[in-house]
Amino acid sequence: MPGVSARGLSHEERRQLAVNLTRVLALYRPILDAYIIEFFTDNLWDMLPRSWQEALDGLNPPQLAMLLLGRPGEGEVRYRSVWPLTLLALKSTAYALAFTRTPGFQTPSEFLENCSQSSRLTAPFRKHVRPKKQHEIRRLGELVKKLSDLTGCTQVVDVGSGQGHLSRFMSLGLGLMVKSIEGDPRLVERAQGLDQELLQALEKEKRRHPQVVQGGPRHCPHHVAQWVDSTALCEELLLPLEEPPRGGPRVLLTGLHACGDLSVALLRHFCCCPEVVAVASVGCCYMKLSDPGGYPLSRWVAGLPGRELPYRLREGACHALEDYTERLRQASPGLRTHCYRAALETVIRSARPELRRPGVQGIPRVHELKIEEYIQQGLQRVGLDPQLPLDLAALQAHQAQENRVVAFFSLALLLAPLVETLILLDRLLYLQEQGFHAELLPLFSPQLSPRNLVLVATKTPLGQAFSALETEDGGQPKEVPLSEPT
Repeated sequence: MPGVSARGLSHEERRQLAVNLTRVLALYRPILDAYIIEFFTDNLWDMLPRSWQEALDGLNPPQLAMLLLGRPGEGEVRYRSVWPLTLLALKSTAYALAFTRTPGFQTPSEFLENCSQSSRLTAPFRKHVRPKKQHEIRRLGELVKKLSDLTGCTQVVDVGSGQGHLSRFMSLGLGLMVKSIEGDPRLVERAQGLDQELLQALEKEKRRHPQVVQGGPRHCPHHVAQWVDSTALCEELLLPLEEPPRGGPRVLLTGLHACGDLSVALLRHFCCCPEVVAVASVGCCYMKLSDPGGYPLSRWVAGLPGRELPYRLREGACHALEDYTERLRQASPGLRTHCYRAALETVIRSARPELRRPGVQGIPRVHELKIEEYIQQGLQRVGLDPQLPLDLAALQAHQAQENRVVAFFSLALLLAPLVETLILLDRLLYLQEQGFHAELLPLFSPQLSPRNLVLVATKTPLGQAFSALETEDGGQPKEVPLSEPT
């Protein structure tokens, strides 16, 4: 299987992996630092070695998907020419050093019968939840339930809970005592309304199927509007929802795609609070990490030359490699947007040299527009005169390089998982330096959820029991005991 599994690596092997990552990222930093919208203004194609240009020039999107982004060992790959060893080495290194995002078990697709409804969740828990989120809350919820049982947790705290989909599944679906913390009061209000809607749906199910065996009491999640700071202790995370047992509360922290510093806050609370016995965190939005403060966390990575990950690199690490590869395979007409936006940048800077990389509100159905039509709409969206005179010959010359633009973007995307790997590896090393036990597991299908690596840490070793966290539960949706909630 391409990539490296964080599990099974010794502390020294993880440290050596960090060394290798910083060296490789420093070597290819010009590609990672580049903005694709500056392809023409900064002449990015000429940044590449001439031998790379010759190998990549003229490749269409499906060929790029197979030859450049195709995983080593996936079918027979026939190159139309002899590729330079440096380019082949880049591809091999990118896959060899990145944490694998492929789950270590095979499971039938839960969306095989209906692409919008998970067959692994009962109907009440699917309402208002998109397929991606259905998959995520089920997989993370089941892992948290197992981790809670293994660590003797008395309370789960879902940090950055949004509309509470994960909290509802863990509490009303899996019987956990859950506190749900969200910084946006509007989302908290929405979550409370969805709680009541779910309770009504469960009551209808109870009347429809009275033969369902009654289980123990089910608790609605307790929602709190609270901002969690990564640099200060949040006492709300530790307050028990009911009388704590002898010896005090045992809290498990979790966050599903906790944005930026919020993931860091979970780790710091885990390290400094005796009450927190475990954490299961899935991070995202790495570009929102504080600098310094959010990265690096570990002493080891902080001491490495080339460790710096500026905003552009962290932003690139949030792209979806699997999804983009599929778009290349299908020759998606939307790929044209890269080239059109880069051409628009040349016109913007010609009119307003001081205006660099302005945000352009989405232009619908780009692939159906002529390039000059796109430019005119783009100019209007950035506050410039859409009737500016255009050099049509220059624009058509840019459009003729569409495949080059896509090839350069594909190179950057090939390297992006190395940035995510270094960020997550730094977190693993940080927890180990504090004396705790930490692992990183690919939990979600990467095709559905690109940020699919969950960081699991405990205060005491779980030994062989840890393997239970990786297993997939049976193929049928769980029946929810329809007892009265409290």
